[in-house]
Amino acid sequence: MKKTTRLTLIAAAFATISSAAFAAPETYTIDSSHTFPRFSYSHFGYSKQLSKFDKTTGTIVIDREAKTGSVDVTIDTKSVDTGYPLFNEHIQGEDFLDTAKFPTATFKSTKVNFKGNKPVSVDGELTLKGITKPVNLKIESFLQMPHPMVKKDGLGANATTKVKRSDFNMGKYAPNVGDEVTIDIAVEAIKQ
Repeated sequence: MKKTTRLTLIAAAFATISSAAFAAPETYTIDSSHTFPRFSYSHFGYSKQLSKFDKTTGTIVIDREAKTGSVDVTIDTKSVDTGYPLFNEHIQGEDFLDTAKFPTATFKSTKVNFKGNKPVSVDGELTLKGITKPVNLKIESFLQMPHPMVKKDGLGANATTKVKRSDFNMGKYAPNVGDEVTIDIAVEAIKQ
């Protein structure tokens, strides 16, 4: 009886060690050629204006078994693309992004939230213009699989959140130009 109990405990210990060995965090490097943070806002109620940033770097760490992860993103704010060069300069000015003093914006996660083994949202801190505020990114789609082109594992996601420009000292022309800004992030990353 005692021998059977010991064998059961040993088997359970090995099973725990084996599953822990397979449940290691995986680190992915953001593919800047397929990652574009976009932002939209109301322009006098006439239309919803949509712009994006063309240069984004960072890493995503995920452990689906342990249901943990982290996201660390840096956006080059000088890469803002409104579709119009003169407006790109305007939005980089002191009243808005102030890229001369703040050439980057960052998002650093504090928690990745899972439903089952799939991430559904990310809590974190967004820093714009030197001001840091908590945000929650809702993940609208997520896929992790072997990448057919680069022959490595890849992941992709679309996430969204809303912020107020005025919270980041960029509230000029509000409320005529909408204070609420929707941020959508299309991200792809390749396993290191």
